[in-house]
Amino acid sequence: MQVYNCIMVYKDEQRKELLFCKRKKDPYKGKFNLVGGKIEPGENGFDAAYRELEEETGITREEICLRHMMDFTYFNQNCTVEVYVGVLEREKELRAEAHPLYWLSTEEDLFDLEKFAGEGNIGHMVQQVVCYGDGACELEEKAY
Repeated sequence: MQVYNCIMVYKDEQRKELLFCKRKKDPYKGKFNLVGGKIEPGENGFDAAYRELEEETGITREEICLRHMMDFTYFNQNCTVEVYVGVLEREKELRAEAHPLYWLSTEEDLFDLEKFAGEGNIGHMVQQVVCYGDGACELEEKAY
């Protein structure tokens, strides 16, 4: 089963802006999506999340503390998506890799399927962070 990650990056502690890329290719061409990518076989999920985040945005491990929030398993597509969340420690100039990057308001309708990728999953993930918090950073590298 292929494993991917999806990373929710908040601009600051107020959590009013969330980082998105605008897809330049399918799937979801032209829609806003969270950053992330493939987890390589044998790669630790946290290491993969930090690697993808730095590759796609220039944000380093020293600039954000990621927490593992949840996983989605799509049996019909033979894949799992690990979801991570973090808040930038300080203002950062972003460096886009393949897709342009945007800070969007968390007041947006993140369930809008015409604008956002993921069949409503982005809205669901943000609701989970708002309702249940994102845990303590000390727990980030807990062994599974």
